[in-house]
Amino acid sequence: MTAIANNAFRSFLSMLGIIIGVAAVIIMMAIGQGSKQSIRAEISKMGTNIINIRPGARQRGGVRLDPSAMQTLKVEDYEAIVNNKKYVTYVSPEVTASGQCIFGANNTSTTMYGESLEYLDIKQWELKDGDCFTDDDIRKGAKVCVIGQTIVEELFSNTNPVGKNIRFKSIPFKVIGVLKEKGENSWGMDQDNVIVAPYTTVMKRLNAQTYFSSITCSAITEEMTDNAIDELTAVLRENHKIREGADDDFSINSQAEMMDTMSSTMDTITVILVVAAAFSLLVAGIGIMNIMLVSVTERTKEIGLRMSVGARGIDISNQFLIESIMISLTGGILGILLGWLLTLAANAIGLPASIPAWSILVSFAVCTVIGVGFGYFPAKKAASLDPIEAIRYE
Repeated sequence: MTAIANNAFRSFLSMLGIIIGVAAVIIMMAIGQGSKQSIRAEISKMGTNIINIRPGARQRGGVRLDPSAMQTLKVEDYEAIVNNKKYVTYVSPEVTASGQCIFGANNTSTTMYGESLEYLDIKQWELKDGDCFTDDDIRKGAKVCVIGQTIVEELFSNTNPVGKNIRFKSIPFKVIGVLKEKGENSWGMDQDNVIVAPYTTVMKRLNAQTYFSSITCSAITEEMTDNAIDELTAVLRENHKIREGADDDFSINSQAEMMDTMSSTMDTITVILVVAAAFSLLVAGIGIMNIMLVSVTERTKEIGLRMSVGARGIDISNQFLIESIMISLTGGILGILLGWLLTLAANAIGLPASIPAWSILVSFAVCTVIGVGFGYFPAKKAASLDPIEAIRYE
């Protein structure tokens, strides 16, 4: 402690590399972990048991088709799923149309989703005002809709929109309900800039089509998602008369798969960032070794004196090794503190960050390894000095 204190500024410079390196590793881990938790929470809000069925990309004439241009999901598929479901609770076909929504002198760009009654149950979305459309509205293709909060703010300001008529692609729609606010998701998408109408209305009156863009379902529980996917696959293959061994003309994905994919991607990114930050620890270790080598040279006479009164080589070696470890651990503690402060700052500016407990343990372990590894050579050099030559060293 005295030796370190006698050269406080030089010791601090030795620690600085460790401080910056440990802080960088911790903040990178914290941001990676926080982002992963944020994404998982966002997907969980939408329901981890949600299953999406989309028209699959097939090759026709050697050309791979765009899934959105395919017309493999029909009303018959929706009815077959509803009539044969065992592991599925809710089902909603989906048709979308983008365009300008107008009320009076106000207008905004948005997307209209054609859905069934069960769409709000699948998305775990509640109504703030009014009601949802009915089975009778779906049968008739009624021009009614439920709107999100962004549409309310853009078109109606502070007035109640329920009962008023809006125009979408020049077609009038009566607003019968308002959805509760959801805000932006992890990808920056405004979930409230939405209009939900009966799927028959969007299919016939807006798009003039007979097929769905997708079909959204929810499994009974998250654990039954795989069973539900197998069930849906069997129903659709039979409905599409696909021969055994032939490829599906549709694709089925679950939110759980999306969550696993996103988590895996974030883990990979975090590892890359941590490895990049860890190089600064390597540089810091080299810095400590250089400082300790200089210290051995400057304290050669002290080493000779100690040896002359009985200090063994192991005693001298331990002295310099302990100094190296102390510099590393002190730098590590200050680095952890700096990393924690940076994590608080990241959360304060809205960047999700969460320090995993194991990262602190890893930091201590790395600092100890650096102290021992890069302090060993200077300690060995000090222990190997000849006491007679050392004591008369100037």
